[in-house]
Amino acid sequence: MKTGIVGGLVAGLIFVLVEMILVPTVGGGSAFGPPRMIAAIAMGEEVLPPPATFDAGIFTVGMLVHFALSAVLGVIFALFINRFQRVFAAKIGAGLVFGLLVYLVNFYGLTALYPWFEMARNAITIVAHLIFGGVLGWWMSAKSVAV
Repeated sequence: MKTGIVGGLVAGLIFVLVEMILVPTVGGGSAFGPPRMIAAIAMGEEVLPPPATFDAGIFTVGMLVHFALSAVLGVIFALFINRFQRVFAAKIGAGLVFGLLVYLVNFYGLTALYPWFEMARNAITIVAHLIFGGVLGWWMSAKSVAV
């Protein structure tokens, strides 16, 4: 379980960095838009941009929610990947599929609860989720332990 938690946290860190870099450089938005969207899960829609500026409280809540979810997803993936051979490429491939599934669940399945997720259905978010899954698969391979 520890490997899944740590893997989820590592993948979650890479994910949030990718989002916060790509959203302003490629998407033309604010780097603080994604943390606000995540914080809105716990704080409600009133924290959504605009303004997409830095707010320490909103950012902290966003990161707490994000890393808690990342750790849970890491454990889920670790339990699943335990059924595969300990082959590096297979785990990374499974991680990519897992990342895509997480994207689909979050941005198509959960929009009934969090309608603001619909505005983030884009290539940046897909790429970030694929990277999350790929890093998670890599972590599980590098640690050579499933859970």
